[in-house]
Amino acid sequence: MPREKQNATDAPAELAQRVSEVLLRERVVPRFVDSYVVENGRHALQVHASLYRDLLALLQREALLALTVRTLAIVCDEPRARGKSKPLPMVRRDATAFRRKYLAALTRQQGWTVGDALDFQRDVQIYQELLARAAAKQRTRKPYEAADHPFVDRCAFLLDSSFIENARLAASRTLTGIEQLAASLAQQALGDRVQ
Repeated sequence: MPREKQNATDAPAELAQRVSEVLLRERVVPRFVDSYVVENGRHALQVHASLYRDLLALLQREALLALTVRTLAIVCDEPRARGKSKPLPMVRRDATAFRRKYLAALTRQQGWTVGDALDFQRDVQIYQELLARAAAKQRTRKPYEAADHPFVDRCAFLLDSSFIENARLAASRTLTGIEQLAASLAQQALGDRVQ
């Protein structure tokens, strides 16, 4: 198989691998929870080891969702230049195929059952729909406000529903870091596809 074809077919799998690795390597979720606990004095969240592990697992899934949605949006939907032509997004057929291959590779890497994979795929669609609605509002966010994003709301509820506004602000800061990681990963993926 020619090198160009092989890179094009491996790009979704490589991106899925990088997404999984970067979340673990950067310790996004443990740092998020630990900093929230320290800043807000909510040490009870870490008292029971099994509940703490469950909380980290749920939040890790939410971070994987947010990172997946943002990375796929950058790779598939944002316009980019191809040579001297006008910047265009990925062709819809190619974007659909890329997303499908990405989700299949992520399913294999995570060792999910078919049900788990379908749940994740449904949540990706929910995130995309909610983000599309939020983008339609086009209201700029003030620096002290939490982001209008499903990651922020879901993580705040899971983390500390009794102090939801503090949890939303902490999740919003974490979302900013996740979006920066997504931009970096997408740049790497696009750079690999061009070569």
